[in-house]
Amino acid sequence: MFYGAKGNKIKIGDTDMDYVTFGRGEKKFVILPGLSDGLKTVKGQAFTLARYYKMFEKEFKVYIFSRKNHLNEGYTTREMARDQKIAMEKLNLQDVFVMGISQGGMISQYLAIDYPHMVKKLIIGVSASRKNETVQNCINRWILMARYNDYRSLITDTMEKTFTEKHLKKFRLFFPIISRIGKPKSFDRFINQAYACLGHHAYDELDRIKCPTLVIGGDHDQVVGKGTSEEMGRKIKGSKLVVYKGLGHGAYEETKDFNMQVMAFL
Repeated sequence: MFYGAKGNKIKIGDTDMDYVTFGRGEKKFVILPGLSDGLKTVKGQAFTLARYYKMFEKEFKVYIFSRKNHLNEGYTTREMARDQKIAMEKLNLQDVFVMGISQGGMISQYLAIDYPHMVKKLIIGVSASRKNETVQNCINRWILMARYNDYRSLITDTMEKTFTEKHLKKFRLFFPIISRIGKPKSFDRFINQAYACLGHHAYDELDRIKCPTLVIGGDHDQVVGKGTSEEMGRKIKGSKLVVYKGLGHGAYEETKDFNMQVMAFL
């Protein structure tokens, strides 16, 4: 496979968790994706993810984890971090580099807070440490669309809120096609993860994060809100803060500098 990419599962309690591995390096790098995991796990995406994160394949062995496959109602980001810790221990992944994007960033906060021995360095990308008006309005809107089984509106609104107008111009013509691909049989997984975002509140405990931390985001984020990266940067002592002007929640995809900043930090 490309970059040695392959998919696998690991047992977590009475269910399992999908994950992807690739890369030739000795250093271990764990990546936790965002809320899109509620619509589609990393299963079957090994090649695509390895290609997207190819910058890291020479120096790192990369692990990209989904949430576990069966999610109970009320499942929290803190519980997600607990299960992530269990999966990492089973794979002998301790004292490793961790990057969380969006909801993955929320989970990674608790991973570093509750299990500091697991995280050598932390990257929190386009995320938030607590609910705000933007998060509440955006996520509740997506939950409503999911409850009405309106996949097309959900995908369209997600992209409109994630990317800049310049980026969207390239893709709007493809929205009807994109919105017909990958519709889940049930939206329960997405809704459970979305409610976890609304319940996330790690802000008061961010000062317990002691590992070197990079907080990175955009100043026009329509999903987690403006100023959330700066807020976390102020609260996590000694952290490095990178905020892209004019970019929003899709900063991780719209600029190559995002992964370059991550690589330099690692």
